Amino acid sequence: MSEPATAEVLLPVPNTNVHVLRPTLRPTSRGKIIGHNPAMRRVLETIQRVASSSCTVLVTGESGTGKELVVAALHDASPRSGKPLVTVNCGAIPENLIESELFGHARGAFTGAHATRQGHVAAAEGGTLFLDEVGELPLQVQVKLLRLLQQREYSVVGDSRVVKSDVRIVAATNRDLEVEVEARRFREDLFYRLNVIHIVLPALRDRPEDIEPLAKHFLNSSVARTGRLDIVGFSPDALAFLRAHSWPGNVRSLENTIERAVLLTAGPLVTGDDLPERIRQSSATMPAAKAAPSSAPLPDSGIDLRAVVEMYENRLIVQALERTGRNKNRAAQLLGLNRTTLVEMLKRKGL
Repeated sequence: MSEPATAEVLLPVPNTNVHVLRPTLRPTSRGKIIGHNPAMRRVLETIQRVASSSCTVLVTGESGTGKELVVAALHDASPRSGKPLVTVNCGAIPENLIESELFGHARGAFTGAHATRQGHVAAAEGGTLFLDEVGELPLQVQVKLLRLLQQREYSVVGDSRVVKSDVRIVAATNRDLEVEVEARRFREDLFYRLNVIHIVLPALRDRPEDIEPLAKHFLNSSVARTGRLDIVGFSPDALAFLRAHSWPGNVRSLENTIERAVLLTAGPLVTGDDLPERIRQSSATMPAAKAAPSSAPLPDSGIDLRAVVEMYENRLIVQALERTGRNKNRAAQLLGLNRTTLVEMLKRKGL
């Protein structure tokens, strides 16, 4: 099993009376979960509470927020850690092959099936089956997955025999499955079977205090991987640019940006000039926007009022969804809105 998440502690800064907060750290077999943010600490607490069970877990969040790391943490801390963790990207498999990929097929089951083949469910026996982008599954395969969840059994394509299965199902998606259910693209009964425990990962823009520790972690990893041992850190302007950027690609985008900078910088510090132009440009308006929801005075240079109000509104909506486990009825109540109004706002804003 993986070691538990380290508790947050105050660390003394040498030769000063200052103490700094060490970020929460959760090592997994596929990387580390790092962060100060309260929402991320709640995610780690949920992992610790449910890891020992075999309940189904649904992980949602924008692309790049680290859903695979959460699944790895669940598997590593579970009694199944000695068995396989099998990942299936449901959106990357052609629709006519997804059933065979999941459940396997018998010889002669279809044109080209020259030999019997084991599926991902069988490969994960005794362990964890991670269905990434589960919202992409076609309806006919959703029926088979529901049977696996309800009865713990399935049939290989081209074979009528029933196979018993002992796997833990963890699913992830960046789609709103409630909207998919309303649009009849996703089965309601399957949604409720998957949504036993719901873990919501916040976007990186909603956990700005985590940008710097994540950037430093990715810098150290990139230095070790690329052999750029002359790189020792970031310049102040580089950190300012990183903190100010909205990171629409989330943690994955931050990691890629740092690796690129480590490869291209002259060193010994990664500077603002080593970062992509889009990051330097996008940060130009961020300080004023961040100041608007607080009691800070109006900057002499002015602000984009509509953009600031939109940003503040988005943050309040995301907080309401996180606090209610993405229950739109309760989130709408917190915000003083009708549920239909909230759903339309989420669609319009792309949240």
